[in-house]
Formats: sequence, structure tokens, C-alpha cells
Amino acid sequence: MSRLADQALPLQHWTVLSLRPRGQHAGLRAAATRSGARLLALSPIAIDILDDSDARQSLAAALAADILLFTSPNAARAAAALAPLRPRRGQHWLAVGAGTRRALARSGIDAVAPARMDSEGLLGLPQLVDVRDKRVGLVTAPGGRGVLAPSLAARGATVLRANVYARRAVALSSARRAALEAVLRDPERVLLALSSGEALDALLAQLPARGLGKVAVVAASARLGEAARAAGFTRIALASDARPAALLRAAADAFARHD
Repeated sequence: MSRLADQALPLQHWTVLSLRPRGQHAGLRAAATRSGARLLALSPIAIDILDDSDARQSLAAALAADILLFTSPNAARAAAALAPLRPRRGQHWLAVGAGTRRALARSGIDAVAPARMDSEGLLGLPQLVDVRDKRVGLVTAPGGRGVLAPSLAARGATVLRANVYARRAVALSSARRAALEAVLRDPERVLLALSSGEALDALLAQLPARGLGKVAVVAASARLGEAARAAGFTRIALASDARPAALLRAAADAFARHD
């Protein structure tokens, strides 16, 4: 019997491009390593906490709502940096996915997350089915999940939006550009892990699309898959959610078997 170390891993000899903000690559790096791939961290966006009076006031209003809804781990971390997170009697705290739920747990919050980790999954939770005349605090960033607020309002809720962080485009360093150019010499074995439309836009604003067009893309949602297709990518797989393991499992199923 061959040893595990001698067995081919599903993404062996592949390079995974991570667009996550600086300091947030660990989960994807570990998943890539388990799949036999290396990771190139590009970080075309940075996360800024909006530490101003508007953000603090809107967050205070949201934290007093009947239902709290956090759209990302960054939203949970930024909110915790701006104000104490203390559940009130009868409140429901909801998270878009497992990562956001874990970020809230670090602040002592036991939040509920849907099995389907996206806006549609959130809207299907029992706590959001009947929200007529209820206040829903939406803790998020400018832009982002545009379907949530209008859908909740259509159900009769008063949505109290708190933008607690912002995404900022960051120029790639010359070293990152050189490393990317090197891996793109073999684009057939390059995988772009896509979990943010803003990050994709920030990357493409700095690089010619033709240089990236041949790489494979694994998208965390159908919406992101469409964004990749609109940008000119043709090798696209969809993952069940944005978790690193889910992204790389979908990529291996879609692309590695054709090597």
C-alpha cells in the first residue's frame, strides 16, 4: 500500500490565487496545502473599520433591533471593535455563514447561521420569514449583499443598516505582480478562488483581463460565477459556499480530474 505522502493530491502542482484581505489567507492556505496546491496571496483589497460618528450611531440603532443580521466575519469583527456586543432578551442574532458565526462567538454571541451560506439562505431562516413590523439591524459594509435590505423591507421589516467597515482597493506590490506573472506562464494550473466581487474588480482594475482569462475560477455563489463570466473567464466552477474547503473541493471536482 502506498503511503499517503506518495499519493497524488487533487490539486497537486496547482497554484491558488487568494484575493482575501491581508492577514485573512490562513484558512485558504491550509485548505490549499491539504489539496496539494500552493497559495499566492494577492490581497487587492483591504478592510477599514469605519470608526466615525455615523458608523457608531447607526450601529447603536442596529444593536437595539429585534433581529441582528451580520453579513460577513469582517462585519462581526468591526462591530465588536466599535461597540460591546451584548444580546438583549428576545433578540435574534443571525450570521450569513459559519465564518461569521465563529467571529461572533469570539465576542460571546451564539448566532444562528443557515446551511446555505448566502443571502438567499439567510432569507430562508425561520427568524426572517415573518418580520412584519419588526426592526432588523443589518450590520455590513457599503455595497455588498444588495438583496437583503429590499427583501426584508418587502416583508414589512424596518431595516436599520449599519455600515461598520469598508473595502479599499490596494495596489499590488511589484513582488506580488512578479509572482503572479510567473504562475500565469502555466495558466491551466492556476485557480482563482472567488468569494468577493469587489476583490475581483480591484484585481482586474490593475491587470489586463487577457492575462488572467485562461485561469480556472471557483466561485462561492452563482452571482460571483456570473461576475467572473462577465469579466471574460470561461473555466468556472461553483462551490456550495465560501468556506475554503468547499471552494477547493468544488475546484478539484471540476478541474483536477481533467489533468
